[in-house]
Amino acid sequence: MDLILLYTALPAILVGGAAGYSYHYAVGKRRTDSASATAKQLVDAAKAQAKETILEAKAEALKEAQDAKREDSERRRELSATEQQLLKRQSSLDAKLDELDKRQEKVRAHEADLDHVKDELRAIRVKQQENLEKIAGLSKDEAREKLLKVTERDISADLVKLVSKLQAEAASEAEESARMIIATAMERIASEQTVERTITTVALPSDEMKGRIIGKEGRNIQALERATGVDIIVDETPGAIVLSSFDPMRRQVARVALEKLLSDGRIHPGRIEEVVAKAQTEVDKMVKEAGEKALKQTGVVGVPKEMVVLLGQLKFRTSFSQNVLKHSVEMTHLAGMIAKEIGADVRIAKTSALLHDIGKAVSHEVEGGHHHIGGQLAEQYGMEPAIVHAITAHHDDVEATTPEALIIRVVDALSASRPGARGDTLENYAKRMTELENLAMTFPGINKCYAISAGRELRIIVKPDHIDDLTAIKMARDIAIKIEATLKYPGIIKVSVIRETRAIEFAK
Repeated sequence: MDLILLYTALPAILVGGAAGYSYHYAVGKRRTDSASATAKQLVDAAKAQAKETILEAKAEALKEAQDAKREDSERRRELSATEQQLLKRQSSLDAKLDELDKRQEKVRAHEADLDHVKDELRAIRVKQQENLEKIAGLSKDEAREKLLKVTERDISADLVKLVSKLQAEAASEAEESARMIIATAMERIASEQTVERTITTVALPSDEMKGRIIGKEGRNIQALERATGVDIIVDETPGAIVLSSFDPMRRQVARVALEKLLSDGRIHPGRIEEVVAKAQTEVDKMVKEAGEKALKQTGVVGVPKEMVVLLGQLKFRTSFSQNVLKHSVEMTHLAGMIAKEIGADVRIAKTSALLHDIGKAVSHEVEGGHHHIGGQLAEQYGMEPAIVHAITAHHDDVEATTPEALIIRVVDALSASRPGARGDTLENYAKRMTELENLAMTFPGINKCYAISAGRELRIIVKPDHIDDLTAIKMARDIAIKIEATLKYPGIIKVSVIRETRAIEFAK
């Protein structure tokens, strides 16, 4: 039964398979034909686009070729024009060279004529000179010497007048300008006429305190001297004790300690050591405050802390009774004003003026002049070279090479020499006057010499038959230079050389 069904369905299966194959074949063929047509269209489009691209490229290449050809033609025309210009210039240069050759020939001919004329002139001059020598009876050298002597005699008086006039004009202008600058600076600073001196005497409330200060068997005064390093002099002077020491700082510590002991009333060796230690701390504080106060008063900045302490120590030092710190502050104000007037560096001038005597704070410990020590300290603590030089050169043994250094010299002399600023002994005054007169007498031809006006002027009377007017002017300058080089003095010394000629006759 199953077999019959199989045979019955087989034809139908075959027919269905054939129909399905035919259908799929037809569909596939249709798809293939469609894809072929599409591919053909794409190929045709690509070919058309390629043709258009080729045509465009050919057109662009043709255009570029035409542009290049046109540019080449233009360049050729430009080169041709340039070549023509060069040819014209070359022709012009050739013509100018030919003209220069002709001129050179003419110049050579003129030079030959000039040489001939010069020879003729020399011959005429020699002949004239020979004729003049015959007429005058003098040779050429003798005539020249005689002429020079006559000329020298004629112009000597005029030369003396001219030198005197120029010196007077220069001195007048310089003196007037300097006077105005210095007067303005002094007017603006308006400091005290005199300054206080370092205190070395301690007042006592009563003479009974002397015994307490001395103590039993001198124990108190010995303890105080050991602790302070100061000699304490208790004499018959009523109501006072004298402190003696070369170190002003020690003397100041002793003064503060003694005043504390006197106010407290408890005086014994143990208490003395304690009070001296407190006094040392107090003096150190005073030193620092004095240095900082000086900086604030002058407006100087950039000073190292170590130098501020040394600056404060100058409060307890004096020079010819002038307080060194006040002297430095006064100099700083003057230096700043003068530097501003003449266009110098105000900061360098003020800093150098304030620190110029810093070496005096340690001069008892370090060998050398205080200006050299001050320069070394400034260099050690990193100050500027200009400030170091100004400090080192504020005395005459080092040449001042900057305007600021010269200002420090001027204000140092100005502050020290103003009336009442410093004290001097009669012995030093007489010595300075004698040195001035002796120095002037070393020059030949001097008859008499007088130092007047407290050594501010030196008047010299010369022998008129040995010294003429021109030599007198030179002598005044030489004596001034020698005074500057050999003597130390405050302020300015005027040197006056007097030459007097007297004609005396008697009528009988």
